[in-house]
Amino acid sequence: MALVEIRDVRKSYGGLVPVLNGVSLDIEEHQVVCLIGPSGCGKSTLLRCINGLETIDSGEIRLHGDRVSGPGVDVDALRRDVGIVFQSFNLFPHMSVLDNVIAAPTRVLKQSKAEAKERAMELLARIRLDHKASEFPDRLSGGQQQRVAIVRALAMDPIVLLLDEITSALDPELVSEVLDIVRDLRDEGMTMVLATHEMGFAREVSSKVCFLYGGVVPEEGPPSEIFSNPKDERTRAFLQRIIEAGRL
Repeated sequence: MALVEIRDVRKSYGGLVPVLNGVSLDIEEHQVVCLIGPSGCGKSTLLRCINGLETIDSGEIRLHGDRVSGPGVDVDALRRDVGIVFQSFNLFPHMSVLDNVIAAPTRVLKQSKAEAKERAMELLARIRLDHKASEFPDRLSGGQQQRVAIVRALAMDPIVLLLDEITSALDPELVSEVLDIVRDLRDEGMTMVLATHEMGFAREVSSKVCFLYGGVVPEEGPPSEIFSNPKDERTRAFLQRIIEAGRL
């Protein structure tokens, strides 16, 4: 049994063309799964469905064998287990870095403030930002804000971490400091699902690459196969455009 099982998931908005049109995918424990594909192919929507931020129209999503989609699901419990980091950071601007990190553990997990602070400072030290604990987000660079957003998600000790285009809002020189954290998490065995346009990074860090196109997954496999010998014509055409643009 896979850690996350996605079966024939469909999602549309307002009865329009489906954004997800029958996606099926398995995510194994400790895997790093990279979702690639053109803009609008459903990568971000799929992540939001896994996390319960979007309801699915049909199909099923399971975590550890338990259904986590559809009526009657405890979405608060789901989001304790499945963390998500967005491309726009989404830090609370009126709260310090430390308060941003401890907010969910104290309110949702009911940790004591002392316990949550100790864990937060450990996590901030890992990303070399413990000296910024009392700063407000607008005093940080974009790369620093995104690293804090990742730490905020990690403070909940999630089973799965979803990363939605976490470098797309960053200046190029700040991208590497965020991707270094993902490498470290991979080495520690964190199960992650990334929607990304960073093709070189996807090839380096992923256990499995899934190509989304038109709301379906035409092809998936190890990065060595997807990037070097794709079988589906749509995958080949997409990667050829990426190569021509100098991004792979």
